[in-house]
Amino acid sequence: MARIVLVDDDRNILTSVSIALEAEGFDVETHSDGVSALSSLLNDEPDLGVFDIKMPRMDGMELLRRLRQKSEMPVIFLTSKDDEIDEVLGLRMGADDYMRKPFSQRLLIERIKAILRRKEAQDGPADGSGATGTTKPEDAAFSRGCLEMDPLRHKVTWKGEDVSLTVTEFLLLQALAIRPGVVKSRDQLMDIAYDDQVYVDDRTIDSHIKRLRKKFRNKDSEFASIETLYGIGYRFNEA
Repeated sequence: MARIVLVDDDRNILTSVSIALEAEGFDVETHSDGVSALSSLLNDEPDLGVFDIKMPRMDGMELLRRLRQKSEMPVIFLTSKDDEIDEVLGLRMGADDYMRKPFSQRLLIERIKAILRRKEAQDGPADGSGATGTTKPEDAAFSRGCLEMDPLRHKVTWKGEDVSLTVTEFLLLQALAIRPGVVKSRDQLMDIAYDDQVYVDDRTIDSHIKRLRKKFRNKDSEFASIETLYGIGYRFNEA
């Protein structure tokens, strides 16, 4: 049973979403602000968090910033419909997705399930060996220039240094790096990174790519392997 933590100062949202998630078989924990949520998240990490951005005491942005210092737990942001800047900033900080209020509970549940499926697919066996007996081609570890990726262990290194990626970031990078030089359109990347029932727009993919670049440039200021072809999409250059 996956454990979901909801953090929102709106009691109606906490109650209604909790009921909907529990009906789907999830174990749900709720908090009304970031301060009360943070210690719980760090002491006993859940499978996924759903954070409101605007909250008293500690908002969702600050909660995510502190969480990302120690954890790559998947996070979905809830935002007001006019908070486009917050949405983009949240994705750059490490959120996996966002939904605008008012939102469909059914769609939120589908997004949660999609992210958890991707996370489960990337996780290796409990012993950490990464061996499954019959490794699928898409799960095989590979190298592209200075980049090394191991899907079963959800491990990425650049010039021998570990790079910590969310599940969505990992899937996007894998899609680009597996075939260097081949252009992937935004639509293709959306199909790879998101469940068919989950709608995202071009800006979401662009934000993920920007965050990917930033993480690699934090390791190597000259990183330029993810190339933008304006109006077309993205590609990975091995050289």
